[in-house]
Amino acid sequence: MTYLMGIPWTSFTQAASRMNMYTPRRQDVLDFLLSRRSHPSITLSEPGPSENDLDTVLTAAARVPDHGKLAPWRFIIYRGEARQRIGDRLLSFAEEKEGPFEAQRREQELTRFTRAPVVVGVVSRAAVHPKIPVWEQQLSAGAACMNLINAAGAAGFAAQWLTEWYSFDPDASRFLGCGDEERFAGFVHIGTPTQPPTERARPVLSDIRVDWSEA
Repeated sequence: MTYLMGIPWTSFTQAASRMNMYTPRRQDVLDFLLSRRSHPSITLSEPGPSENDLDTVLTAAARVPDHGKLAPWRFIIYRGEARQRIGDRLLSFAEEKEGPFEAQRREQELTRFTRAPVVVGVVSRAAVHPKIPVWEQQLSAGAACMNLINAAGAAGFAAQWLTEWYSFDPDASRFLGCGDEERFAGFVHIGTPTQPPTERARPVLSDIRVDWSEA
């Protein structure tokens, strides 16, 4: 029998076999991630995800690293005629702060939530915890946003993650369902693409990676 560091070689091969069984290579998933692209929300149309689709996508969105199993995020769904009412109110909020708008800016505010059939608000519930840093909780909410985008793409839809001014405005955020100790990580617009997305320049890997070495 062949040994390596005193351990039978068969133990290593058996361990490798189990690893492959537990984590098989998924080239289709890698290809999807290597080619994913956000679609501008103004290019999204009906149909949006069905109730079953939405449940599946949100379930996938919630499968993120979550130190302490706190679930420091939640989802708010905006769809149907409610999106038009939201636009009316956002216009009011914006004009109260900035003054009357011209037609183009008015239209922009009125259609914030009607650009896609479904909008999902991802709410960060990060809070001071005796063991889990707030930063880690906020990162988990960001991971939920990214999972949501990828899950929507895997379900046959397109999506875009936006924040925009109302994510950071206390009055607008409260109107959109955010609690006093919460904040929006963003809004993910989901729908059917009407045109192919345009590719953009990506970072050169050698510019953003390095092997650690002691200074």
